[in-house]
Amino acid sequence: MNPDRKQPRNMLMTKRLNHYFGERQVLFNISLEIQEGTRHAIIGPNGAGKTTLFNTITGKYRPKNGSILFKGKDVTGFKPDKLVRMGLGRSFQINSTFAGLTTFQNLRMAVLARKNIRFNFFRNLDKMQPVTDETDTLLARIGLAAERNLPAGLLSYGKHRCLELSLAMATDPDLVMLDEPAAGMSRIETHQMVKLIRELTHNKTVLIIEHDMDVVFSLADRITVLHHGEILATGTPEEIKANQDVKDAYLGETKVGNAA
Repeated sequence: MNPDRKQPRNMLMTKRLNHYFGERQVLFNISLEIQEGTRHAIIGPNGAGKTTLFNTITGKYRPKNGSILFKGKDVTGFKPDKLVRMGLGRSFQINSTFAGLTTFQNLRMAVLARKNIRFNFFRNLDKMQPVTDETDTLLARIGLAAERNLPAGLLSYGKHRCLELSLAMATDPDLVMLDEPAAGMSRIETHQMVKLIRELTHNKTVLIIEHDMDVVFSLADRITVLHHGEILATGTPEEIKANQDVKDAYLGETKVGNAA
């Protein structure tokens, strides 16, 4: 091995995370390593603990015990806004835009947040031109330039999900966490979403929850399978497809074959 070759670092690590809702334990000793520059998928049946794990990593929940390291720093218990400032971006399974604001206005707020600029209606608009230009460039990149002045609440479902992804990316995060980005989409919309994720997350680290196995096996470099709040397996897509325990617990022979 070349000693001068740069070794990949872990962008995110969790160490023996446990979480409870009341007396009920929902996460059991979750230890993950998400390498910088990889796309890592979390899969598992409903109730496996996937969203709870996301909410714990992103600061919505504080784990009962265990630790979370982001870019080598212990961030266990950090609030979501602090994690965003450190370079963590997240999209949500449910709509998280402002329905009454236009597509442009929603995206502009994210651009302003990244630049640490508070929007002020009395701000000299000439000084806002670079923000406007950047926002319009992003709209064109995600295919929403024609919907620039349309209220977000009137976007089609697929385009609304594209806007949400762009909001997560507008802060230029080091780690992007996507919660079922293709949920409820048609096959055509799903294909477009996968293409957009590939483009927007190029050279980024991505952690994704997704039920659609075609999406998972199209995007992921590594996959972790959760089952009843525990890690059942972690490996490459090929290793996960071939894992009999995973087939028995979640994927099934037919689904694995179709997802290839």
